[in-house]
Amino acid sequence: MRKETAESRVEARWPALIAVVTLGGLYLALPPNLLVGPRWLYPVVVAGLVIPILALHRMGRHDLDRRLGYILSGVLTLMLLLSLILLITALPSRKEDPLSLLQSAAALWVTNVIVFALWYWRLDAGGPHQRESRKGHTHGAFFFPQMMQGAPPSPEPGPWAPRFVDYLFVAFNTSTAFSPTDTPVLTPWAKVLSMLQASISLAVVAILAARAVGML
Repeated sequence: MRKETAESRVEARWPALIAVVTLGGLYLALPPNLLVGPRWLYPVVVAGLVIPILALHRMGRHDLDRRLGYILSGVLTLMLLLSLILLITALPSRKEDPLSLLQSAAALWVTNVIVFALWYWRLDAGGPHQRESRKGHTHGAFFFPQMMQGAPPSPEPGPWAPRFVDYLFVAFNTSTAFSPTDTPVLTPWAKVLSMLQASISLAVVAILAARAVGML
């Protein structure tokens, strides 16, 4: 049996980076009336945070890396909420054609999934750096089924730890089923974020998409 090393527990950051880049593409694909500020503002602000985050991570400055990560997630969440508000306020005027409205709603729905997946990934059990420093993931804001590997009769916890895709799965289920399905939410902050995410998803799916279908 291969002995587990600290290096084998290090989590790759590229999935989270791809998620942030995807958010940029989704945001820039929105119509001009749903953008906050000029079109170049979002990629400039995000790039201005992502580049130092990556540099600090490589330098081992994980405290600063984590703080900038919180700021980045906050900016992404703010952009999502402002775009959603702009879309809702534009509904009474009926300036958007049904197809454009559906496309905007779909982009915001996917954005909602990715934004909250980043929050869960960044906050659960102290964040990715603290999770990968432990031998196994035995506690956190979410109870993943894999965490039962360390339950009796096994005296030691398994080496498993959640990755970004696990939090993306939780976020997808929350937006789709309005519940975490097979991964219970344990802590107050995670419950608040899950409720906020489900509320945004409900607004997008039940209100915006239904209105667009009714206009066809």
